[in-house]
Amino acid sequence: MHKINDLKQSIETFLDSDSSYATATKIALAIIALGGVLIIGAMAPNIFQVFGKFKQSRRYSDKQLRNALYNLKRQNLIEIVQEKDDKIKIRLTNKGCVRIKGFSADILIIPRPKKWDKKWRIVIFDIPNKFTKAREVLRRKLKDLEFYQLQRSVWVYPYPCEDEILFIANIFRVESFIEILTVEKLLHEDKIRRFFEL
Repeated sequence: MHKINDLKQSIETFLDSDSSYATATKIALAIIALGGVLIIGAMAPNIFQVFGKFKQSRRYSDKQLRNALYNLKRQNLIEIVQEKDDKIKIRLTNKGCVRIKGFSADILIIPRPKKWDKKWRIVIFDIPNKFTKAREVLRRKLKDLEFYQLQRSVWVYPYPCEDEILFIANIFRVESFIEILTVEKLLHEDKIRRFFEL
């Protein structure tokens, strides 16, 4: 099974998308996370050249992006370090790493193939009460991704989604409480097909 390469794939997709979810602060955080560590010349504003490579960041001025960086620093999501060679190093803090994981779950999308393979993916979970937040985030995300709710903790989707669901589950460390089945027939399939317009 293809594995999602940590957070990189979902962040790159977001940065080159038309998502209305983007703000200057979220874009700045995503770009720093993508690069791991940004090192820029103290005299050159080349951090904004790096930002300009991405479709989303071109919606904002240098001033807005600069304010976004100060915002992130104030929230202790990034640290900006002056190096001895007159260069500036920008990197995520531990708090920033936690934030980018949750952010990546928010922006995750499931690509739809051109042709349906006539198989159903059934996501079942039984997440203990001590992981209430993770359970609610997962349920909300399945709804946002337009899964069909068969029962309270049973959701149906017609396209491959194993990697994406496990990616979200892994962020919140609840993958051991989730099962994903692939089946070819459902008893009340007609109603579900209408829901997905298949």
